[in-house]
Amino acid sequence: MCGRFSLVADLSEMQAAFPGFDFPFQMNPRFNIAPSQPILAIPNTPERTATFFKWGLIPTWAKDPSIGMKMINARSEGLSEKPSFRGPLKYKRCLVLASGFYEWKAEQNSKQKTPYYIQLASGEPFAIAGLWDEWMSSDGSEIRTCTLITTQPNSMMAALHNRMPVILPTESYEAWLDPTPQQPAALEKFLIPYDSAKMTAYPVSTLVNSPQFDSPQCIVSVLE
Repeated sequence: MCGRFSLVADLSEMQAAFPGFDFPFQMNPRFNIAPSQPILAIPNTPERTATFFKWGLIPTWAKDPSIGMKMINARSEGLSEKPSFRGPLKYKRCLVLASGFYEWKAEQNSKQKTPYYIQLASGEPFAIAGLWDEWMSSDGSEIRTCTLITTQPNSMMAALHNRMPVILPTESYEAWLDPTPQQPAALEKFLIPYDSAKMTAYPVSTLVNSPQFDSPQCIVSVLE
């Protein structure tokens, strides 16, 4: 599961990491993004423009929007078999933009868990494979939502958690964002663990446990 992440890169860093995509606004750094909050993503639409989605997929056919809180993540295994994800996998894929994400490691002989901040070793922003959808409320307003796809952990992440988000390499962006309908078999090659040699992780303060706390302190190593 991926339940918190950050996006702290400035506009120039985002444009360098995602050339060919449009970022039409200056972004405020977010150090502790939580479910139901706005997250920045690039959908597979012709505009190739980053925009905000609510984190937690609400299927277009849903009667109750609260279902979104149960759909912040989508397991890569069996995506095409789940009614909530089958359509978006075929038609509505996106890049969820991040600088890092958090996982909580269970400590031996203790009920406490230690939060870790995980990022690319290069420190560059990256893209998590996501699915998006549109839901129409009773008052006629449209809500765009999305979910993060998770997979089995790589060797580094296995020491922290039994899942990790699907981080897409740069060369996969165009294929993942292909606006034409895709068959599940053609997408499976993307839904794999990222190379652990290109990632790093370190423990951070339990301040990140509270979604109300959004500060640079969230990503400071407690080992320093």
